[in-house]
Amino acid sequence: MRTPLLSPFRKTRPPSEPRIVRAGPSDNLRGTMLMVLSMAAFTCNDAVMKAVTQTLPLYESVALRGMAVLALMVAAALVQGDGLRLTVPRGDVAALVIRTAADIVSTLLYLLALRQMALADLSAIMQALPLAVTLAAALFFRERLGWRRLSAIGVGFLGVLLILRPGTGAFDTWSAVALLSMMLIVVRDIATRYFSRQVGSGTIAFHAALAVMLSGFVLGVGEDWRMPNLPEAALLLLSAGFLTVGYLTAVATMRVGEISFVAPFRYTSLVWAILLGLALFGEWPDGWTWAGSALVVGAGLYAILRERQLRGRG
Repeated sequence: MRTPLLSPFRKTRPPSEPRIVRAGPSDNLRGTMLMVLSMAAFTCNDAVMKAVTQTLPLYESVALRGMAVLALMVAAALVQGDGLRLTVPRGDVAALVIRTAADIVSTLLYLLALRQMALADLSAIMQALPLAVTLAAALFFRERLGWRRLSAIGVGFLGVLLILRPGTGAFDTWSAVALLSMMLIVVRDIATRYFSRQVGSGTIAFHAALAVMLSGFVLGVGEDWRMPNLPEAALLLLSAGFLTVGYLTAVATMRVGEISFVAPFRYTSLVWAILLGLALFGEWPDGWTWAGSALVVGAGLYAILRERQLRGRG
């Protein structure tokens, strides 16, 4: 029997108004599993794209990978047997436009930074995501956020400042580009929660993949495109596979469980980034990045522990 975890293309029953729901422990566990899988897939995709864009034009890589991603998504929908609806209800159009626009710009900015920065350094900057998403969830969805978790978020932001080191040579244009990309990902994730349950996760992911692919074709007009060689084609297909898994699980993650509980598990991406950066590119974070990352991850773990304590009392 299929479950929502394995069937992201399935429509789910629309909830009663208001849209805000309280997730149970099983929902949070499932959301956590999806988040960890999503981070692993996206980080592997980052490593592959960093490698392939060293020799192949960036927007050509985005466009060709996007074609493969769309093909894999359609295949996944057919295998699941649930179909793939390309239309959304009128009430969801605004959320779709906002989410898709944020996804396009954040993706392209991220890839621009990825070509210039060490994989672990970029991932370390992105560790601000759970903090920002948690704050945004408290603002938009009224998820409770006590002073202890607010303090943890403050400590986490101090860690981000250590990583970025504004005012020094370590903070350059590409650090700012990465930070802007992160902010747009927050917009994307929050917009995801505004969809009704009539819109399947696969439908949302398909629109995002289609939009990013088309942006690659449009922006690639000025590039000197060429036919990828066999290793480059293989890397693009591998990247498409990782990105497909990442797309589907990322959308499902933001719709399962409470954002403030699930979001901290984005920190697992840093572990993957350090390992892949060392193994594939010989990169190793400096002391400031290690110290800042420790503060950010420690703050996130404390926030998770505090959440569990509150649930135990409830």
